[in-house]
Amino acid sequence: MVGSTRGDGLPAEAFVFTRSSLAPGAAAGGSVIICAMAKPETLTTEDCARLAVDEASEGLGADVVLLDLRDLGVFTDYFVIASGETGRHLESLAEAIARRVREHGLHVHHREGTGNGGWILLDFPGVVVHLFTRPMRERYGLERLWGRAREIVRVQ
Repeated sequence: MVGSTRGDGLPAEAFVFTRSSLAPGAAAGGSVIICAMAKPETLTTEDCARLAVDEASEGLGADVVLLDLRDLGVFTDYFVIASGETGRHLESLAEAIARRVREHGLHVHHREGTGNGGWILLDFPGVVVHLFTRPMRERYGLERLWGRAREIVRVQ
């Protein structure tokens, strides 16, 4: 139960240990150690997508776009599409996005491609992030292919 307490004012998910419960033979009533378990943050798929957009933008990704695919009844809720200047830049963006989303409790389900190949795909639950060099982005034309998707954000 969210916000519930144990009767001693501590959150229900806290554990209380006395020194005597940790070390046999220690004096009763010794120091008290309190450990509280962190509650996992609950992100929506849109929150996850927006984190990816923010990180791509902060990492100097170009023409960052967030597309809403939910009304199209496809395999994911959102696409994040961004361009990088070099293969190394794409790798850096991918690592930063994965780290930022992981800080909020979500992990990359699947990764494809390499920076040297000009594209990287990061598959999160409900969000697919596409990172391209400019020539590869033009070649694949995802924005044209998914033209019926609603554009939520574009950072240029």
